[in-house]
Parts: sequence; structure tokens; C-alpha cells
Amino acid sequence: RLLVVGDTILDKYVACDPVGMSNEAPVVVVKELETREFIGGASIVAAHVVSLGAECVYLSVVGDDDEANLVEKNLVESRVMTNLVRDNSRPTTNKIRYMVDNQKLFRVSRLKEHSLSREMEEMVIKKVAELAPSLQGIVVSDFVYGVITPKILRVITELSKEHGIPVFGDLQCSSQIGNVSKFEDFMLICPTEREARVAMANQDDSVEFVANLLIEKTRSQNLILKLGGEGLIAYAQDSDSDYIHRHYFPALVPNPVDVAGAGDSMLAAVAVSLTQGLSLFEAAALGSCVSAIAVQTVGNIPVAISDLKDFVSRMENVY
Repeated sequence: RLLVVGDTILDKYVACDPVGMSNEAPVVVVKELETREFIGGASIVAAHVVSLGAECVYLSVVGDDDEANLVEKNLVESRVMTNLVRDNSRPTTNKIRYMVDNQKLFRVSRLKEHSLSREMEEMVIKKVAELAPSLQGIVVSDFVYGVITPKILRVITELSKEHGIPVFGDLQCSSQIGNVSKFEDFMLICPTEREARVAMANQDDSVEFVANLLIEKTRSQNLILKLGGEGLIAYAQDSDSDYIHRHYFPALVPNPVDVAGAGDSMLAAVAVSLTQGLSLFEAAALGSCVSAIAVQTVGNIPVAISDLKDFVSRMENVY
């Protein structure tokens, strides 16, 4: 039973047909065909957790709007136990991607990034404390839109130590400003190479050096460094010494359709795996498979455990 806490996002994909160039300005003109909506951000992590066979409680702050209602409906249908704190001051974040033949033209984000009010913050903290004794893990999915405040993060860390709950963290700052090194004493953190280099203010040294620096600074037991199309490197610290074991995993899909949900599915799969007693390398292998399935469809769709079993069987035949 995992708790997923973080920023809720509603992803909208607008399929378009190209018309041509505008005579008024040098811009491409498209005709809108249809719009599809998917839950995203931390909410899709929760849906992945359930679809992979675990129980999940989802905790987030959303707006008091139709987007929040749609997210809640989707989560309930996905069998996620949902706790959404409504905040009139911040509309539910939604990202609109305009696409032509699976190619993204551009993205429009509608959001407010201010931190939570003290009242909202205390509501989240109270719920985390209430749930903690019944949890086998906590997943922090931080998109740097204001839900994961320093105080909430501190309380989660304290509760994890008090109840012996492993914490798994992912911070995504592709278009935001964030620092993954704030995740201290976690069982696992999952930065991209860029996020790790930003956190360490180090653009020049090797990936290995930067990863080891980040592990030392955050005191993380494990680290998965995501390399995009190149795959990932998993680092596991020996419990009896300071030695760090590493293993490289290549990307399993050379031509992904939509990479937007790769990190979310990876986080969910590894968190579920580690709470079931798998080693980091076993969990990372399964995470690679789940990510490979996720990137073969447009939009964030929960990966079912049956699909994972089929994919692993195919990979065994190939390798």
C-alpha cells in the first residue's frame, strides 16, 4: 500500500490537421480535429501503481474546477483511493499539447505555481500523518508547482523514519526550476542527467562523478539516473559499506511515440518493486520495461501488469 503525493496535472492532446502557412505572418496554420484528455503529473503515478497490482492512496491539492472533477473521476475508475484538497486560489494545472501526426507542435500550460497557504499545507500534513501507520511506502512526485512545500517534505521524512517507511522521490523540472538535492534520506531518487547536474551545479565532470556526488549529498540509498533515449544507470549503495554498485540499462524502444509519461511509469514500477523486496537492479529492469510500454502510446495510460508480463516474455525471447 503506497501513498503518492504531489502535483496534479491534466494533460490535453489536441489532434490537428496542417492547413499551411498564414498570409498574415510566418506561422503554421492548423485545423483542430479532436481533443483527448489524460490524467498526468503525480495522479498518473498513482494510477500506474494500482494497475501494477498495489493499493494506492493519492493526496494532492487541486483547484475547485471541472478539471479537478475529471481527474477525480478518472482516479476513482482506476481504483485509486483519492484525497484531493480543493484550493480556490489555484486552478488545476493543465497542459495542452497541439499535435500533427503524433508530432508535437507546441505546448500551452495553464497553471499557478505559488506555494500552498498555511491552511492547505496543514491539511496535507494532517492527512499524511493519519495515513502513515498503514503505508509500505511513500512516493513523492514533485513537478515544482507548489504542492511539495519544504514543511510537507520535512514531515514526510520525519514520518518515514518514525514508522520505517521507505520514500521514493522524483522531481521533474523540464520547464520549471527545481533542485532534486532537497530529497534527503530517501530510499530512491530518480533524476535525469540534467536535473542531477543542475542540483550539483556541475556541467563538466562525468556522469559517474555527478551521480556519486548527488548520492553523498542527499544520503539516498539508491539512485536511478535517467538518460532519455540512452536508457538509465541504477546506483545501489552497499548497506555494509560506502561502496556503490552500478548497472546500465539501455532503452528498450528505439522510436518512442510519446515520451511524456516515461518517468512517471518508471517511478511507479520501481517503487512497487522495491516495496516487494526486489533489489534495485531487478526493480530498474522492470521499470525499464514499464517505461518502454508507456512510450509506445500517445498520452499517459496506466500500464497493466498483464501488459508488463507479456512485454517481459517478448524481451526474454529477444535476449
